[in-house]
Amino acid sequence: MESRRRRAVRVAVVLLAVGLASESRAQAAEGPVFLAGFAERDVSPAVGDEAPGGYGKARHTAFHDACKARAAVFDDGTAPVAIVGLDALLIRGPTVAEARRRITERTGIPGERVLVAASHSHAAGPTGMILPGEYDADDSLVRRLAYEKTVIASPEYLAKVVAGIVDAVAEAHQRRGKARAAAGYGVAEGVAFNRRFRMREGFTMTHPGVGNPSIIGPAGGVDPQVGVLGAWNDAGECLGVVVNFACHATTGPPGISADYVHHVERTLRGALGDGCVVVFTAGMAGDVTQVDNRSPFAYPQFGEAASRRLGAAVGAAAVTALLRLEPTAGDLLPLGARGRTVAIPRRVPRADRVARAREIVELPDGAKVDPTEWTFAKETVLLAARLEREPVAPVELQAIQVGPAVFLACPAEYFVDYGLELKAAGPFPVTFPVSLANDCVGYVPTEDALGPRGGGYETRLTSYSNLVPTAGRTICDGLKVLAAELSPGPVPRAAPAPPFQGQPWSYGNLPPELD
Repeated sequence: MESRRRRAVRVAVVLLAVGLASESRAQAAEGPVFLAGFAERDVSPAVGDEAPGGYGKARHTAFHDACKARAAVFDDGTAPVAIVGLDALLIRGPTVAEARRRITERTGIPGERVLVAASHSHAAGPTGMILPGEYDADDSLVRRLAYEKTVIASPEYLAKVVAGIVDAVAEAHQRRGKARAAAGYGVAEGVAFNRRFRMREGFTMTHPGVGNPSIIGPAGGVDPQVGVLGAWNDAGECLGVVVNFACHATTGPPGISADYVHHVERTLRGALGDGCVVVFTAGMAGDVTQVDNRSPFAYPQFGEAASRRLGAAVGAAAVTALLRLEPTAGDLLPLGARGRTVAIPRRVPRADRVARAREIVELPDGAKVDPTEWTFAKETVLLAARLEREPVAPVELQAIQVGPAVFLACPAEYFVDYGLELKAAGPFPVTFPVSLANDCVGYVPTEDALGPRGGGYETRLTSYSNLVPTAGRTICDGLKVLAAELSPGPVPRAAPAPPFQGQPWSYGNLPPELD
């Protein structure tokens, strides 16, 4: 009897294996099916939490709109990829590593196939600048400057952000279904401007002031393209869209906010439906803001009006592009991911500068010191301490492919000219350069910006921005290599129009009537 039972079990196992193999062969014969899912989570900080965005302490005093973690998951049935847009000034590597670990546990998506990009909202929560415990091993002066004089991430808030990212990706993964998708560009001109200018004095200045007569011209470009990747179900409902645009999120609405991304979302949902999840990724916007330093008009360049003007313009460009692309939507395949980490040295301040900086920050409270001089002295002291344990920065580069589109991501506040170069280099028909992704290494200017004609805020040496002048070229070339390792998928095409039936519209096939 027992022997017969064992034989029956063995037969059942063999039949199950044969059945699964047959199913797998059938799926392989049919080819991969494009699946998409979207979800979001509220990760707003609380009034009273620290407000990042500057080199000194600040706290939130009001609430304006929700900060979110928004996720898109694309799947071909074998190897999904996830793109997360986070309403945050930045996100540090350890936070991303923890989110990726938990995403893999819950969904099986490998961490290297997950892209987490901060929008750079200056009105978001305390994900940095400094992580808790980061300067614990340093002397008392350094610890005081780090923890009492600089924005420090809240452990409780970081836990909320990680949970929000993980939950959003897990829900998007659970909700993925058969979808049609398309990727392309809209255009939002006249709403974002390079903030760096060549000056008659012979150097470059950041935000020289509206109407400054010493301005010669901008020291860099702008990227007016609004990248979009939208997905629709069989009923024609928009499931979600990934939006990519290069502009600082510094419009400064009154209170906790996703900044202009809030109005991008409102505009898209107004046109495409409340169920449309808007995943925003910031382009290479290290030197681009909403401020027009050459504007001839007196109009608000900060606040709610500025936020709405920029966000609605970007959203409208995205809507126009999506409505144009939707009739041609189809499977965006294949999916792919590539990544590598490059080691880039940090710039080292001179010993006499560090000594002078320590003298400045050790002056008693109330001493007459220029606030800007004090701030950068503080940053010099913090940088010197950081260099003792991390003289070389690990910089993660990542490429995520969705058919004919590729997301090329780096952790820098990267200058826009590099983003334009990446788009021009191809080989993908649609390229989304993504900044502040998976970590943060501060501003990475062009070599020219750090040269004899350079200068400006972004080139100052701080604990935040400090990579060597060749870092920008290293990152750009590395991202080109990753893109070249992937093969673009076909751009979906709409079905051809039916042949002419030989009968024009009867109402239109008439001569003019004069009486």
